[in-house]
Amino acid sequence: MKKALSAVTACGLVLAGCGTTTSDRTLSGAGIGAGAGAVVGAVTSLGVPEAAVLGAVAGGLTGALTKPDQVNLGKPAWSQNSPPPTASASPAQQGSAQYSNYAYAPADPGTVRQIQAALKHLRLYDGQVDGIAGPRTQSAIRTYQQQNGLAVNGQPSTQLLEHLRQRGVAGTSA
Repeated sequence: MKKALSAVTACGLVLAGCGTTTSDRTLSGAGIGAGAGAVVGAVTSLGVPEAAVLGAVAGGLTGALTKPDQVNLGKPAWSQNSPPPTASASPAQQGSAQYSNYAYAPADPGTVRQIQAALKHLRLYDGQVDGIAGPRTQSAIRTYQQQNGLAVNGQPSTQLLEHLRQRGVAGTSA
């Protein structure tokens, strides 16, 4: 019994790291923990339902209590693609809505280069324009997002590039 509980808890601890927000990490941790618990319950005397519940609790708590820099398996599946903003919103509202209501779209190296060039033009970025979204790029993006009233996530995205273009920032060729 103790071995089964330890195994369920370990699975929850290891696998609860999807997402950078507390709610994403809690949800993914609970889901992954429940699945791992069910497997443990199937092969032990603990029982599937009991082990699934224990796994969900362990994973959910781990996701809620850890930080992304401690355990991070990347973005959860439900935030990989995001719907477009509503057509009735103005372009300025759409830019803000894209950052506050939806997950960001992943940026390719060409998009990252354009964002870096624009942030360099704004004197927010002092690194190389290389298409790699490293710590300097993420810091410059966070500064830009803060200065422009956007939700701050520090991630390059097509939505961020569009926001820069709407403001006519050099380096953001269409």
